[in-house]
Amino acid sequence: MNLRSLVYSVYERRLTRKLIGKPVPSHVGVMCDGNRRWAKEMGFIDPNDGHRMGAVKIKHLLDWCDQASIAHVTLYLLATDNLRRPASELDPLLRIIEDLVTELAEDGNPWQLRVVGALDILPAETATVLKAAQERTVGRTGVQVNLAVGYGGRREIADAVRSLLSEHAQAGGTIEELVEVLDVEHIAEHLYTRGQPDPDLIIRTSGEQRLSGFLLWQSAQSEFYFCDMNWPDFRHIDFLRALRAYGQRQRRYGA
Repeated sequence: MNLRSLVYSVYERRLTRKLIGKPVPSHVGVMCDGNRRWAKEMGFIDPNDGHRMGAVKIKHLLDWCDQASIAHVTLYLLATDNLRRPASELDPLLRIIEDLVTELAEDGNPWQLRVVGALDILPAETATVLKAAQERTVGRTGVQVNLAVGYGGRREIADAVRSLLSEHAQAGGTIEELVEVLDVEHIAEHLYTRGQPDPDLIIRTSGEQRLSGFLLWQSAQSEFYFCDMNWPDFRHIDFLRALRAYGQRQRRYGA
């Protein structure tokens, strides 16, 4: 072990000890940002090399979440806006996501996968792969992993309202009746993440400090942690730092 690795190991153990007895988020959202930027900075010609390295990092992240006893993770993998990219850029990215999801669903992995996105706007092949991975992991007891693919926060809220109206109409109710009883919980019950707690912590890499449409409804009371490194460079100690920052915050609801 070289000196750098030794120092890293010592610091990692120190951070882990500092988390003992501190609050741990039940649900963590991660915006895996900066893959293309990383590839450019590293001198790769193909920006998809960054996405491939980012996919490898996701598997490490899920192991870290298992170790930290985090129950839910939502990964922002592909926004609805990304679907407007040229086919030469989009198609390789979709294949990388398909390969990642298929690998996460392999036998022996503990994670239960759930697709949170508008599958109907994805290419049929991609949607089929995502559905198959989700079905293959039903009943697993590890971290529940939400895969935000073809995801947009505004689209999710619109879909939730549409689903709510449809359900109410099928039950024979009128719009006037719905108006009388409608509250936020009714909409929450129709979100892609229904049945799960809202994220306690949202992490975004690459130095950007905005939500970009990620979990707009669910993040109303979330804590945010922004870090400057690109996603492929995100290390275990960076994850531990995010948990440390979360544990040091006094959460305030409403203000």
